[in-house]
Amino acid sequence: MRLRLSGPGLISALLLAGVPVHAQTPAPMTLQQVLAVARARNPGLLSAEQHVTATKASEITAGLRQNPTFTVSGANTTLPANNPSSPYTYVGNVSRLFERGQKRRWRLDVATATTSLTQSQYNDQQRQLVLQVKDTFADMLAAKAALQVAQDNLDSYRKTVQLSQARVDAGDISKTDFERIDLELAEFESDYDDARLNLVQASDSLQLLMGVERPSPNFDIAGSLESPSLTTSLAQIEQDALAARPDYQAARESVTLADDNVKLADAEGTTDPTLGAEYERLGVFNSAGFQISIPVRIFDRNQGEKQRTRYEAQSSRFAATEARNQVLNDVDQAWAAYLAALEVAKRYNNHYLTESERVRANLEFSYRHGGATLLDYLDALRDYRQIHLDALAANQQVWLSLHQLSFAAATEIVP
Repeated sequence: MRLRLSGPGLISALLLAGVPVHAQTPAPMTLQQVLAVARARNPGLLSAEQHVTATKASEITAGLRQNPTFTVSGANTTLPANNPSSPYTYVGNVSRLFERGQKRRWRLDVATATTSLTQSQYNDQQRQLVLQVKDTFADMLAAKAALQVAQDNLDSYRKTVQLSQARVDAGDISKTDFERIDLELAEFESDYDDARLNLVQASDSLQLLMGVERPSPNFDIAGSLESPSLTTSLAQIEQDALAARPDYQAARESVTLADDNVKLADAEGTTDPTLGAEYERLGVFNSAGFQISIPVRIFDRNQGEKQRTRYEAQSSRFAATEARNQVLNDVDQAWAAYLAALEVAKRYNNHYLTESERVRANLEFSYRHGGATLLDYLDALRDYRQIHLDALAANQQVWLSLHQLSFAAATEIVP
């Protein structure tokens, strides 16, 4: 698998790989660029890809035919070795086992079905990696936004502390009121420190999924947490999921593999003859002959494997039905979670954010002009900070639910 990037994406990928790029600043990477790097460099995914290749090599072994056997033997050897009658007797024999019941065909079918099953399992592992990358990408976007909110709140409140210091100096407020305002600054500073730590951790986690050995502090991403609008319906997503989910495809391919194993077990119960031809020289006389060896399968006719494979085939069919039901259930739950998250985000974005800003501005004006108490003003500040963080979390949850919906459908839901 080869990754082809150009422009900013190439520069970012080179920096992540540890390749020096002089006089260039790493540009923020988009979600699609991050996914491309993760698919190309994630060690776990690369390991699974090699496993698929190794499994496919088993098809070569399954298609091989039985090798013939060549045997040479001599008897009545005398010394010295240059004795023209030594050895007095020697025999050359060529034999080969001939498989019946189309064993080679069924072995090939089993190997091919195993490769298809392994490929679907690899696709499912890739699907899980994509979900991890998307969720971590959303976490980092939220962490960046939370850090900006924390920075804005901290800067704004520091101005309030400075204004309060001026009011203390002018005698407009008491020193106790100022100290209460100043103590509140500790919460804003803690919010900023926590937000900065969350951003670093989210960045490191995302780079780990991208296969980066040592996270870069200059790594950055670009994106938005604004809620997108969907144009697809639940019924369409369910149909897409049934057609694309690799775990469901793996369950169906397990049924095919089990049926092929049944046919191979039946074929293994047939008798395989061994045919041979030989040449013999006895003194000065030459002779030729043949032989046929046929096992008499009175006791072992592969009965146990025949029965076992049939039960396994029936088990696989039940598992495929369960997988289908799980697909539909996953899609329905993800859809319900998306609708719930979208409703919460709309409430915050369309109502509570504006209201919290208005309340804070009004109470700040009233407090500075003596129309509101200090407690009312501090409560408004806390509400404003918390509402903004809750709104950010609500927007993040919309994207997480969308990523989960795409994961459940194995289809890109976001247009």
